[in-house]
Amino acid sequence: MAEAAADDKQLKTINTVAYALQAAGFFFGITWIAAVVIDYVKRDDALGTWLESHFRWRIRTFWWGLLWCSIGFILAFVIVGFLVLAAAGVWMIYRVVKGWLRLSENREVA
Repeated sequence: MAEAAADDKQLKTINTVAYALQAAGFFFGITWIAAVVIDYVKRDDALGTWLESHFRWRIRTFWWGLLWCSIGFILAFVIVGFLVLAAAGVWMIYRVVKGWLRLSENREVA
C-alpha cells in the first residue's frame, strides 16, 4: 500500500513536470516535444490509475495541437490560417490549464 502511494506521488510529480513543460512550450516550443516524450515513456507506469488519463490527455493535446497548428501555418497564406492558429492556441491553453487543475485536485481528466 505504501509502495503504491509512493508510485502515485512520483507519477503525480512527473505529470506536474510534463504540464509545466507544455506550458513553457508556448514560449520555447521545444519543450512540447520533451513533454510528449516523457508522456510516452511513463504512461505504462500509470496504467489502471487515475493518473493514466493525464498522460493520454497530454499526448492527445500534443498531436491534435500539432495537426491544427500545421493546418493553420499552411492556411496562413490565405489569411484564414491566422484564425485557425488562434483557435488552436486557445484550445491548447485550455487543455493545459484544465489538465493541470484536475491533477492538483487528484482527479482524472476527461
